[in-house]
Amino acid sequence: MPDMDFYKALKRKADTKMLLLVADGLGGLAREPGGLTELETAKTPNLDKLAQEGTCGLLDPISPGITPGSGPSHLALFGYDPIKSNVGRGLLSALGVAFPLEHGDVAARINFCTIDNEGRVTDRRAGRIATDVNKRLIDKLRKNLKVEGAEIFLEPEKEHRAVVVFRGKDLHDRLNDTDPQVTGVKPYDVQAADAQSEKAAKIARDFLKQVLRTARGIPDDGRGLWHQVRRHRHLSDV
Repeated sequence: MPDMDFYKALKRKADTKMLLLVADGLGGLAREPGGLTELETAKTPNLDKLAQEGTCGLLDPISPGITPGSGPSHLALFGYDPIKSNVGRGLLSALGVAFPLEHGDVAARINFCTIDNEGRVTDRRAGRIATDVNKRLIDKLRKNLKVEGAEIFLEPEKEHRAVVVFRGKDLHDRLNDTDPQVTGVKPYDVQAADAQSEKAAKIARDFLKQVLRTARGIPDDGRGLWHQVRRHRHLSDV
């Protein structure tokens, strides 16, 4: 993408205001040859009016040929260079729930998902469980998780999303994503991208193992918790 200093040179002070509407995740393909995409199928009178009365264009948030994730794309939309300012989803999630991060913390955005008896992912978002179910599940996990080498902080987000923060000495964040992005396969194991991150990788692996054991033993609390988070739970997107 162009040097951000180029855009800074173009800015001018004005009294007008701009509304930035970000419709994340609208891209899609037709389900059958010659068919319509999701967006083409939907009724969109308000979006149509905005398009007619506004200015439309195309933008590569990161760079041509690079598939953009939500984190770096949003940074780019607000004028940051997503390559130089690669903060990661974990940090964004922690800030989003106002968690007081400290220097050296490792934060990871996590998803609840369902797996079968063989450990293969059956739903990467656990059926998008209700947020109140997420909160109760997080409360259950907090009482049972303890990993040697780090403090663990769990905070719920919306629906299936949550954030975990590891706090300890000499933790580094060069860890891979465990989400395979497809169903029918097992989540990836947590691996370190460099020697400095090996300690954090081990802590994350221990954390996930404890989550799986704890989730298997969560009883129904009388409000349908076990029914709504039925079968085993695992965590991905670390």
